[in-house]
Amino acid sequence: MNSLRGIIMKANIKSRKRDHVESARGCDVEYSISAGFDDVRFVHQPLPEMALDDADTECRLFSKMVSAPIIILGMTGGYPQAEKINAKLAAAAEKEGLAFGLGSQRAMLEKPSLSSTYKVRKLAPTIPLIGNLGGCQLKKYGVKKVREALDIVDADALAIHSNPLQEVCQPEGDHDFSGILSQIAIFARDLGLPVIVKETGAGMSMEAALALRRAGVAMADVSGAGGTSWSKVEYMRSGKSPVFENWGNPTCVSIAACSEMIETIGSGGVRNGLDAAKCLALGATYAGAALPFLRAKDAAKEAAAWKRDLKTAMLLTSSRNLWQLRSARLIITGKTAEEMKRTGVDVNRYARR
Repeated sequence: MNSLRGIIMKANIKSRKRDHVESARGCDVEYSISAGFDDVRFVHQPLPEMALDDADTECRLFSKMVSAPIIILGMTGGYPQAEKINAKLAAAAEKEGLAFGLGSQRAMLEKPSLSSTYKVRKLAPTIPLIGNLGGCQLKKYGVKKVREALDIVDADALAIHSNPLQEVCQPEGDHDFSGILSQIAIFARDLGLPVIVKETGAGMSMEAALALRRAGVAMADVSGAGGTSWSKVEYMRSGKSPVFENWGNPTCVSIAACSEMIETIGSGGVRNGLDAAKCLALGATYAGAALPFLRAKDAAKEAAAWKRDLKTAMLLTSSRNLWQLRSARLIITGKTAEEMKRTGVDVNRYARR
């Protein structure tokens, strides 16, 4: 029975990845609940005493300089059309000096001939490139084989995605998530590259962030509820009733809860440079997004607009650098404030800074 299921999964992996991308491009696949950004606003500074060009957004990621703390996150790979998508997005990231993430490399591990759909380094020679693999696959492939796959694409880090919600809603998904944390610790110790652990849209908890820090993980990508709902995508594929389409921890709550435990990437419903600025002020070191760049007619122009928005937010908070932006005062209200309080976050400290 298990061997038959494995054959079916291998046969379906290319069509499944294509389904995921096409659903994200053309369907309503976002959460009905909010990521929380509407409840978060900066305290406006009418006398910034600086010029817009004084806002310095440059920073370092994996020993490489980037023009802004914005990551075009992993989306796809593993089927023929994905090669063009990854090439387009990687070239845009290189043009604007931003980090870029690949989609899950499971397909190329199963079928090495699909490696070309992930190879973008020639188009993005200078930026940080993040590889990707699911937590459920770590034990199967092991550190050596995964490192070889990362070296093939010349990745600077590995993002291990944890997606139990998506998997249990997926017709051909995994149902066993035991032992993943111990595998993450092994990869963090032995891989020889920085390890990021990322959710895929349902958010992180404070407890998970602490466990990941203890396991030696470099960063956690919260990927909170409020952006793309991958359970919703899977319900569309299966035709089942969407019971869990809005399950998860909203992005802003996830950032506030996790950023004191571990270095954090804020993602999940981040739709512009102002949202990215709010991620940083809530405690994230970087902000990331996938869907806006996938849907953009010109991903490089979209990235440039995000950087302008980020700089504008810095001007209007009198923040000359990212350290000052991360200390800018925030007013947090509504459901986001209430949920933060109930999870033990001191909401008022953001306003008192």
